[in-house]
Amino acid sequence: MIARLYGAAIRGVMMALMIALPALILPGISIDSSQATVLVALLAAFLTFVEYNSASPSIVEFRDAAPFNRLRFIALFVTVLVLSLICKGKTDPTLTTNALTSVGTIVGNSIDFPYSPVRMVVLTLPAGADYDVVQSVRTAAGLSYLTSLTAMAAFLVLVRILGWPSRKGAFNVWVNLPLFDPTTGGDVLQRLSRDARINIVLGFLLPFAIPAVVKLAADLINPISLENPQTLIWTMSAWAFLPASMIMRGIALQRIAEMIRDQRKRAYATADTDLQVA
Repeated sequence: MIARLYGAAIRGVMMALMIALPALILPGISIDSSQATVLVALLAAFLTFVEYNSASPSIVEFRDAAPFNRLRFIALFVTVLVLSLICKGKTDPTLTTNALTSVGTIVGNSIDFPYSPVRMVVLTLPAGADYDVVQSVRTAAGLSYLTSLTAMAAFLVLVRILGWPSRKGAFNVWVNLPLFDPTTGGDVLQRLSRDARINIVLGFLLPFAIPAVVKLAADLINPISLENPQTLIWTMSAWAFLPASMIMRGIALQRIAEMIRDQRKRAYATADTDLQVA
């Protein structure tokens, strides 16, 4: 119980720190914006603490299948931190911010080719947008997308080479998939495989679909202004993180389906052996 309480508290503090990072790093943040950030950070910390301190799961998936959630959190944390430092470097440049800006510029320009996700994001900017804004969006999009790709590649290595999650022992479906009811909706194996394919397909399409939808809706509603540093940071982080998170979830569900399939084969083989012996 003490270990669970301690772990939940640490997770809550880390969640609050991640949300507060842009407000802590960027200069010239208004009082109203700081108060709103503190409120959101405290709320996120409280919800995270309650979720991980509870013995019964609620909505967080793969809670007992490390390092799935840790890898996703690290990817988002690194994205927010790097983008915050780059935005800070525009007004208070340092060696670190200049180095990150240079790397981000190289990455953004390398990924910004026709029909790429980064090009789609850049095209959402209004015609005649300032060059500095375009460059900032390209840099932020490139770094965010690269971080997400790195997280997906690392998770794929964990699954295919290191044998996640079986190396951690038995996989508890009830704890790790609290929103999945194995008793309804047909065969569990087929449902998991279907959900895995849907998540992977949506994850690949969303980086292209989100900018296209935003561009189409710009004529009907006021588009999001990416000139504000905090808006740029959270928009680009969410744009890259959500699709990557869906792909990772799809890979995880497919892995669970493979484990169930292998377990069934072993059970059938054991049953056949018992019949032959009898």
